[in-house]
Amino acid sequence: MGAPNIDPEKRQFYQRISLEELDRAQSIINDYLAVAKPEPEKDELILINEEVHYVSQVLLTLANYHDVKIEVSLQHSQMIIEGDRNKLRQSFINIGKNAIEAMANTGGLLEITSSSGHGGSVIVSFRDSGIGMTQEQIGRLGTPYFSSKEKGTGLGTMVSFSLIRAMKGKIRIDSEKGKGTVFEITFPADIREIS
Repeated sequence: MGAPNIDPEKRQFYQRISLEELDRAQSIINDYLAVAKPEPEKDELILINEEVHYVSQVLLTLANYHDVKIEVSLQHSQMIIEGDRNKLRQSFINIGKNAIEAMANTGGLLEITSSSGHGGSVIVSFRDSGIGMTQEQIGRLGTPYFSSKEKGTGLGTMVSFSLIRAMKGKIRIDSEKGKGTVFEITFPADIREIS
């Protein structure tokens, strides 16, 4: 018995759905693995502007797909934090991805900035023009299995928050329904010089 004769358009549709679901399954598996081991694996000096630039480039394809523009504004002086570079990237990419998906149906703007804060602290901010959240939703962010996305598990955000806190970071969220969301992440300054 041969394979059923499916017209090329339907075949392409089913292939796309299959790949999307495989990607989703992989994402959920990665989230569970990260929940099992959320602590940073190594401490290294991280140049924050380089990481913000890297993350913005990783997010570009997803942003273009959803008709979202990304604008990056970096502090002129180099800022340094200590932590696990790969875990930091994972956290920033997850926050940026969520911001882009909050604008998926309408397009919009994601602004990613780095700046110096009080006492030389390092601030990285993700500002989107998406659907926004209620105060109740903000309060539940970072808890397991809470997600504002239809197929979300909430684990990605929970892991991101855990990793940021493990690197002594603090997270502030400001959002309003229909007006977008700001994630502001503050890290203590690392005063060592890079040789």
